[in-house]
Amino acid sequence: MDSTATRSGLDGVVVADTRLSEVDGERGRLVVEGHDIERLAGATSFEATAGLLWTGALPQGEALAAIRRALAEGRVRAFEQLEADELPRFVDGMDALRAATARLTAEDGFDAPARLTGAVAVYAAAWARTRAGGRPLAPDPELSHAADTLRMLTGELPDPARVAGLETYLVTVADHGMNASTFAARVVASTGSDAVSAIVAAIGALKGPLHGGAPGPVLDMLDEIGEPARAAQWIEAELAAGRRIMGMGHRIYRVRDPRAAVLEGALARLEQAGLANGRLALARAVERVAEGALRAKYPDRPLAANVEFYTAVLLDAVGLDRAAFSPTFAAGRVAGWCAHVLEQRATGRLIRPASRYVGPAPQA
Repeated sequence: MDSTATRSGLDGVVVADTRLSEVDGERGRLVVEGHDIERLAGATSFEATAGLLWTGALPQGEALAAIRRALAEGRVRAFEQLEADELPRFVDGMDALRAATARLTAEDGFDAPARLTGAVAVYAAAWARTRAGGRPLAPDPELSHAADTLRMLTGELPDPARVAGLETYLVTVADHGMNASTFAARVVASTGSDAVSAIVAAIGALKGPLHGGAPGPVLDMLDEIGEPARAAQWIEAELAAGRRIMGMGHRIYRVRDPRAAVLEGALARLEQAGLANGRLALARAVERVAEGALRAKYPDRPLAANVEFYTAVLLDAVGLDRAAFSPTFAAGRVAGWCAHVLEQRATGRLIRPASRYVGPAPQA
């Protein structure tokens, strides 16, 4: 590649060597610390996955118990610093999450990955509870991170099947290569700034609709379609009007997003438990019709289901309001953000790319 060439979206530009995850867009493969996501999610707890990202090995025994205690302590400490009365002024959950997280300081111990990860879950849940007209619930340190997060989000002690569904989701989205929010966190970390600042920057990036804002609209789409028999007509009308099909296509994957398969499987298990709200058949029908219609309209652009397609249906089935989808995404991804902050500090340098000036020349 010409070293002077401009890549406005940094496509194909390698900015770091990482041990954390690899996204293979051609083969539709996501590897997290040597583990295929299909094998990791659904078989590994969020605590174990976080430990894997933070230490490089799947923790067991006392090491795993220590991570669970650290996450619980992070939730408890974050709740103690929560300014609950300020939450109602935020219409958008990501605004609330960004503001609450920004109040934390490294001096109070929130430079530690487990503390920050616990805090993001608490603040995402607190805003969701406030939006629903309730009061934020104090964490229960005796519960697993996924179970306590779901309890704080919904206000109820959750069914184990729903906990398993949310846990699969949190593990699935914990890390995903050099995405926009992860890059934002690494840029801030590269300056020598604290981890709280890096995570706040990442939350700001995740808020953008081109990154973390699409799961809710997928559910809106499924609601409009209503039943599998209407999928073809609805999708053809959307394409004819020049509108995009939500949950289809990805910047990196040329085939189906492997995370979509993981979340589809989690939804199928919820359906077997009678908790999927009857949406699985509709989602599968819409995906099948949409993929065929997109292939016919754009034969040179591979557009298949991405992670957001089944995220919407799964999070709805575990009991979340769609307004809480993006903050819950952050509650999973923060484990990866923290891992990238640690890695950047250990192996990176100040990230300072060049730009090409195309403005007017100074007048003589």
